[in-house]
Amino acid sequence: MSFYDPGKLGNKLNDLNASYIFASPYPHIVIDNFLIDNHLKALVQEMQTFNSDEWINYVHINEKKRGFNKYDQLPPRLKLLIDELNAESFLKVVEKITGINDLRADFSLEGGGLHESRQGGFLNVHADYISHPHKPTWRRRVNIIIYLNEGWQDEWGGHLELWDKDMKNPEQKITPVFNRCVIFNTDATSYHGHPEPMTCPPETTRRSVALYYFTEENAPVKLRSTTYQPRPQDKSNKRWLMAIDNMLINIYTKLKRKNGMNDKLVSRILKIISKNKK
Repeated sequence: MSFYDPGKLGNKLNDLNASYIFASPYPHIVIDNFLIDNHLKALVQEMQTFNSDEWINYVHINEKKRGFNKYDQLPPRLKLLIDELNAESFLKVVEKITGINDLRADFSLEGGGLHESRQGGFLNVHADYISHPHKPTWRRRVNIIIYLNEGWQDEWGGHLELWDKDMKNPEQKITPVFNRCVIFNTDATSYHGHPEPMTCPPETTRRSVALYYFTEENAPVKLRSTTYQPRPQDKSNKRWLMAIDNMLINIYTKLKRKNGMNDKLVSRILKIISKNKK
């Protein structure tokens, strides 16, 4: 069983590279019908029935979603998909598309894996962390997101917005439709998110698989945590809350680097806070 056909993009890599490099507001590409259809229905069914106490709850001023990155506990088909996307052969394809050589897969799935949000879910515009919290010489370079949302309606929102470096406008709005893949550069100004709360039905989820690729540097990479950015229309009180949240995330990222912490403890705290607010 295989989800990815290595030959599918083989004769298009030069064109994909040109499209990627010259894309605005920063290098990226959208590829539809990315995975082989044969096994996707079974994969989606597997994810719909997947249940675990190890979900990480990201619920604070800047986001409302949950994630799962415990590789050993993933459903078998999803584990196989991640194996294929982290394989050396696929990394070579990503290198040719992006023009970035010597990419490394993160088998710890730090911040990645399976992401899921429901009605009211959102993710404020941000630039991702640059330095791997547990591998000081690893610099994050590329994100890949594969959406697995059957029947997603445009009016529900949840569009992935790509913003210009001055945070004036979203230059791209990408609907998270089924079997759509988005690949993009990760740096200090690759601002993205889906900041508007979604209006999908309560039983519907916005589900994606996210993987991040790195290069290894000769010296430790300066630690920089995920940084959320206010939009021009955001009110001053929201801007203050976002700034405080950024400060807390920065402190937490430093603790992860120093003490080897993971997201589970914070997830439990956020879950308790979320319940108390209801």
